[in-house]
Amino acid sequence: MSETQLKIGPLPDRTPQKLTVQIDPSLVADLEDYSRVHSQLHGEEVNIAVLVPHMLEAFLASDAGFRKARKALTAVRKG
Repeated sequence: MSETQLKIGPLPDRTPQKLTVQIDPSLVADLEDYSRVHSQLHGEEVNIAVLVPHMLEAFLASDAGFRKARKALTAVRKG
């Protein structure tokens, strides 16, 4: 192709990865309640397995300490 450049480069791999975790029954109950509330608010039933990745992503995005430490970690990998 020519020298054309786009603002969006190659897309990252978005292939889902399976992760198995064990959680306490009380957390399962909390997640089930969250799923029910979410479903009531948005009018669409959604199960825990669909919600958890979004919850983890939101949690990591909101953790300023993690972002700062990750930036330092990335600098070490590149350096």
